[in-house]
Amino acid sequence: MATSSHITNPGRVAFAYPDFLRYQIARFCIVTSLEMLSVAVGWQVYDITHRALDLGLVGLAQFLPGIFLFLVSGHTADRFDRRRMLIVCYAGFALCSALLLAVSPLRAVYPIYAVLLLLGVVRSFNGPVSRSLLPQLVPEQHFPNAVAWNSSIFQTATILGPAMGGLVYAFSRGASAVYAIAFLVSIAAVLSTLRIKLRTKSRPREVVNWTTVLAGFRYIWHQKIILGSISLDMFAVLLGGSVALLPVYAREILHTGPWGLGLLRSAPGVGATVMAVLLAHRPLRKHVGLTMLWCVAGFGVFTIIFAVSRSIVLSMIALLFVGATDMVSVVIRGTLVQLGTPDSMRGRVNAVDMLFIGVSNEFGEFESGLTAHWFGTVPAVVLGGIGTLIVIAIWAGIFPELRKADQITGVPS
Repeated sequence: MATSSHITNPGRVAFAYPDFLRYQIARFCIVTSLEMLSVAVGWQVYDITHRALDLGLVGLAQFLPGIFLFLVSGHTADRFDRRRMLIVCYAGFALCSALLLAVSPLRAVYPIYAVLLLLGVVRSFNGPVSRSLLPQLVPEQHFPNAVAWNSSIFQTATILGPAMGGLVYAFSRGASAVYAIAFLVSIAAVLSTLRIKLRTKSRPREVVNWTTVLAGFRYIWHQKIILGSISLDMFAVLLGGSVALLPVYAREILHTGPWGLGLLRSAPGVGATVMAVLLAHRPLRKHVGLTMLWCVAGFGVFTIIFAVSRSIVLSMIALLFVGATDMVSVVIRGTLVQLGTPDSMRGRVNAVDMLFIGVSNEFGEFESGLTAHWFGTVPAVVLGGIGTLIVIAIWAGIFPELRKADQITGVPS
């Protein structure tokens, strides 16, 4: 284990801990795999049905299991060995890739939706376990640096994954090769996780009852800064998210192919990665609440610019800034939640946070598909960006604790 005397570069201090590096290698592999799947599934489904609503159903299928399982998954993450659970989850992702490979030649959407439901089950357990494991890999004083690099590596995978998925889909003229590569990359994640060794105290196993199961909800409800930050992020991305409709933009509006879809999916990750690296070397010191509110406003504005663009270059630039502004919110929220939560209940708190994230991401994809089905693709994204700006104005008023938050580590355990 690293010590402060061995740290020569404060901007990369988290990597002085070998298990943090192994964790990041595994996470990079699994996120790359999932992003490759997202491009292949989105293009394949739209190629079969040519309906934006079906793209929304892709997100809904992955979101639904989390509604029913988030209480169970959070309690499981607090009761059992998190490393072993993470290995099981990564193996589950590999299984889903293999199943998509098996059903790909059928040219039918319902078998794909069935596999996506299973993928949603795995996601519901993976989220709380993966996020709860991170604070066990580095000391608390270095955790903000770890969060920034964790987000940076995640976003790097969201750049590489869609680009690889789109290019492989285009060159192989089908989704099967994408699913096969995603399977192999998921296996690599399992192998890297097997090498992680945790050095933490054992956690007491609480009695399973409604009081302990709902402890995560109660904790977040009483921590208004955390409640404000995660709910703001949820509604902003729920309304302003446009990822689900990128296949429509690529094919019908920007007139490009799977390679163009991969680049569009990668663009937010590029912006987010640059911002995460910047935050790792120049961490936020003051006025974090106002910073978060202004950056989420930027997210809404750049979403509107993307919505009305007819140039792939302008669209990619807008998506770059969408990712960059969103990353500030991710780092602030992630640090507040993790450092402000006792280790014995991090799984349950993270399960609630992951439910909020699931509402914003996977259910947000369904919302995007549904509104595009009703109003058209461009009006749906424009309305979403405007909705994000309205939410910010409301949240600034009802959560003064968030607006006035100054230090990123100012939440008591």
